[in-house]
Amino acid sequence: MMNQDINKSLETLKSGGLILYPTDTVWGIGCDATNIEAVAKIFKLKQREDSKSLICFVADDRMLKKYIKKIPEVAYDILDVTEDPITIIYDEPQNLASNLIASDNTIAIRIPNDDFCFQLLRRFNGAIVSTSANISGEPTPKSFKEISLDILKGVDYVVNLHHEKICAKPSSIIKLGSNGEVKIIRK
Repeated sequence: MMNQDINKSLETLKSGGLILYPTDTVWGIGCDATNIEAVAKIFKLKQREDSKSLICFVADDRMLKKYIKKIPEVAYDILDVTEDPITIIYDEPQNLASNLIASDNTIAIRIPNDDFCFQLLRRFNGAIVSTSANISGEPTPKSFKEISLDILKGVDYVVNLHHEKICAKPSSIIKLGSNGEVKIIRK
């Protein structure tokens, strides 16, 4: 079952489509993080201003290096010690869709602790957008059955795993400046 979902998700991502998928925190809407048109589709579906940035997932440190010019040493320390899902905002992103990068030239990236996400990212061999499966301003759905019909109809593929799972809260977010400054954005 998981292999079939990964194959269908890969097909959808590679063709510029949107997927709806379970993560280690909440259900996410995803697309190829290097595809400007696909990223624009997510903003449109979520009815979100494109000045608000989105998070993307990478599989591991090696993949992270593809998208961040200079990873602060403290990022590795944080990733090594944290138990809970944590998203880090980095300076100077590279090789990503321009409409994914925030106006202050930063990007929020997370390495998810979830087997499906890990396998998908590995096989895709690139960053995937992950934003909560809700219309902007509406509450984040805690389970698959809370996802609105607009979102379900607006994606190209819905992963058939974990529909019964009740989701945890969204990840914590911290911002790491290239100057070593650490700022907590969301606990």
